Amino acid sequence: MKKFFLISLLYINIIISFDVYAINEVNVYSYRQPILIDPFFDQFTKSTGIKVNVLHAKKGLLERLLSEGANTPADLVLTVDIARLNQFVKNDLLMPIESSILKTNIPSHLRDSKNRWFALSKRARIIAISNTRIKPGAINRIEDLVDPKWKGKICTRVGSHDYNRSLLASLIAAHGETKAEEWAKGLVANLARKPEGNDRAQAKAIHEGVCDIAIMNTYYYGKMKFNKKNTEQKFWADSINIIFTNQNDRGNHINVAGGGLVKYSKNKENAIALLEFLTQPKAQALYSSMNYEYPVNPTLPLSEELKSWGSFKEDKLPVEKLAELAPVAQKIIDRVGW
Repeated sequence: MKKFFLISLLYINIIISFDVYAINEVNVYSYRQPILIDPFFDQFTKSTGIKVNVLHAKKGLLERLLSEGANTPADLVLTVDIARLNQFVKNDLLMPIESSILKTNIPSHLRDSKNRWFALSKRARIIAISNTRIKPGAINRIEDLVDPKWKGKICTRVGSHDYNRSLLASLIAAHGETKAEEWAKGLVANLARKPEGNDRAQAKAIHEGVCDIAIMNTYYYGKMKFNKKNTEQKFWADSINIIFTNQNDRGNHINVAGGGLVKYSKNKENAIALLEFLTQPKAQALYSSMNYEYPVNPTLPLSEELKSWGSFKEDKLPVEKLAELAPVAQKIIDRVGW
């Protein structure tokens, strides 16, 4: 009862702190960690004078918006992974935006065909290999992971995680459901251990010799490499090389972080201005230098660190297709026990 009371009190305080009709404010619901997104809001406020009020959460924002309905203070939702963005679309919580700035700054495959959400940064899902036990060039395509020679050498997080489900969805788009399931079966057969942990845990497993190969998002490599708080993660990063896959065919699978305008927004102009700001060079440079994510704006050069990882060809499959195929991917994941 005490815990419930505290949660309820927190909820009330948050609602009171949001002035839904404030002229120079915008209210954001964000799944992104404060350290990853608050610097962008600070820059936006300095540039425009518009204050950004943020509710950060690890989960539950969809349910909250559904519960609040037209009374929600939220103007903008920011989240990671196309699957999460699509949840807000499926529940009719996002409003289409007509913005020449967003259309100019974001390639068509990185935004909703009906302009309900827009990607703000990209992350490539790559293969990490031991830099002492796997020779360069031994793996070139994501499809190579099913080769029997890698039996007992691969680590991954659970297949049902959004990142892996989207990866499998990209394989369904490329090869069809039957062949994608064959790939998933082959991957599971080659696992060194039961899927567990996050992407960093897979790099740690390579460092410790548990496996030689892992699947992870690129930005985790940068986060480990320059981690000042948990310095042991630098050794994990030093133990791996990263491989951008499928460079001679469709390109490396990518996923996105993005946002959309809440259909009940009371500060639409400010919310759209914030979305547009996040696609401009100043903000896009922050995604690259601070978060080790790839900018969506094609005119922006990469940070020196990202350049050092090498250029790569990305899969231009419309990202919304990944959300469309996610339910099929999940059924495969369940069937093969990933």
